[in-house]
Amino acid sequence: MTRWIVAFVLVALLGWVTLNTVTSDSAGSKGLPAGARLPPFAMPLASSSCRGRCDANVALRSGQGAAGERPACTVRRPDVLNSCELAERGPVVLAFVFAPVGECRDQLGVLERVRARHPGVAFAAIDVRADGAAARRFVREGGWTLPVGYDHDAAVADEYGVVVCPTLVFARRGGAVLESTAGPQSEAEVERRVRRLEAVGR
Repeated sequence: MTRWIVAFVLVALLGWVTLNTVTSDSAGSKGLPAGARLPPFAMPLASSSCRGRCDANVALRSGQGAAGERPACTVRRPDVLNSCELAERGPVVLAFVFAPVGECRDQLGVLERVRARHPGVAFAAIDVRADGAAARRFVREGGWTLPVGYDHDAAVADEYGVVVCPTLVFARRGGAVLESTAGPQSEAEVERRVRRLEAVGR
């Protein structure tokens, strides 16, 4: 009986996420507004050796308890995805995905193709509500080459106002948001937005 209850809850959750992916149009589902700053985060990459509970750091200053013991911007290692570090280098495209949803997985394929044409733009994905093992499996099965971090407790997704899967955030160098999108975007739509992102940075 317990197994059936768990299965029902998972199916209901996936159905809700998929429904939001397709139909949600509320203000809260749009992610960060234009002109906002990228909230800082440091999270383990899927390729990291972190085992067990590895939550993202979203602290703005030292000693913020569950948010992080040191500012997220200062946590920089080869196995960490750091929003501050990405924004310092140039324009950024962040994709928030929920791996079990097919439309979310497909969006990364779109980003991979666009990314190949824009080497000056940093692309990265965040696997929401995943642990290390699930994120590694997600990357392995998808064959993604863009950096994929995982947001185990959804702290980063909350900071970015993510409700719909996928949510894309396009930010200028320095971290100012140009726009956010909610729901699947075609390759042409992503290409157009990335070109706009490059243009405003010139």
